[in-house]
Amino acid sequence: MIDFKPTEEQTELQKMARKFAREVIRPAEMAIDKMPDPDAAYQSPEFRNTLAQAYELGFHKMGINEQHGGLGLDPLSTAMVWEELAVGGVGIPATLLAGSVAPAFLSVLAQGKKDLIEKYVVPYCEDTKADNISAWGSSEGNIGSDGSNYYDPKVRHETSAKKVDGGYEITGAKSSFVSNGSIANLFLVFANVEPEKGICGSGVFLVPLQDGVQRGKSMDKLGMRALNQGEVFFDAAHIPDDNMLMPPSDNYPFIHNAIKTVGNLGVGYLAVGLMRAAFEEALQYSKERVQFGKPIKEHQAVGFRLFECYQAIEAARALLWKAAWTLANKFMGDLKLSAAARVFATNQAMKHTVEMVQVLGGYGVSKEYNMEKYMRDAKLLQIMDATNEIMTLKGIKLL
Repeated sequence: MIDFKPTEEQTELQKMARKFAREVIRPAEMAIDKMPDPDAAYQSPEFRNTLAQAYELGFHKMGINEQHGGLGLDPLSTAMVWEELAVGGVGIPATLLAGSVAPAFLSVLAQGKKDLIEKYVVPYCEDTKADNISAWGSSEGNIGSDGSNYYDPKVRHETSAKKVDGGYEITGAKSSFVSNGSIANLFLVFANVEPEKGICGSGVFLVPLQDGVQRGKSMDKLGMRALNQGEVFFDAAHIPDDNMLMPPSDNYPFIHNAIKTVGNLGVGYLAVGLMRAAFEEALQYSKERVQFGKPIKEHQAVGFRLFECYQAIEAARALLWKAAWTLANKFMGDLKLSAAARVFATNQAMKHTVEMVQVLGGYGVSKEYNMEKYMRDAKLLQIMDATNEIMTLKGIKLL
């Protein structure tokens, strides 16, 4: 039996997230969006204080096991919370999502590495000041979508891991699209160990910010300006043997697909929250703005746009919830379903933020309102964590 009624715990989480999103995230994101220097923006009180407050409330550790200090929320509960947070803005929630990848990976897949869990996961979960931020370093200048081209031996990560006494030396660069790349102090790095095996010859390494690791400048972007993205450089950065979390293996596609399954859901949740923000503001405006003697909501050209946006929000949420339920009830979830949910949600977000700009008319493109920001943010959701086209091709192969 399917029950769409949230539990008491889920309802309380939604209320807490809704309040934080509207009172803290939204004003911070609007301020950050207007800052011309991205590097300065990510050191600003608006960014740092908002992130610290999110950590204090535990939003950074929702999916991490309780035994390691996380909240241990199920996928459907986290879906509800991420959507609510994204109504305030998608950049800060995306920062939290990206920042949780390394500790979550450790928490689930490195159970035998208790020292690493004590060193990195526990302090991350105990953090209330946002001092611990991680990044997932997979994409490179020549390896973007090709990261899922598993079986061509000519396609490989250029970042390498050379075996030396007592560990590995990591050398190479990750692209400017690494979320949190310029602000993270812990990196989950995909690095080439056995070149002849192509992408499957890569291992997964945990690399802290240290000698031999340099963070690049922050990318200056069209939208989602509250999400830091930047290059990361490795120059013979030495890590101990234990920091290899996964050796080269034929299981690489399985692990990569599992990460994509979760990542695609996260992007989808952000898209629904973004659509809601645009819809709510356009609906309110349409009730107050009077033309031809009546509120513009009563004109069909406007009313149709509003109701179609409402349909898209409800349909996208339903598909995402099904994918989240599947993740909770099937080992590693269903990438095909997650990709479908993400592609649908982000395409609808792009379409309907444009339509909500139209509802506001001239004010829709004015920076005095939030709407033009929502439209710019939506475009990035169609591209991040693999483009919609790549995820569609991936889905086709899995049919």
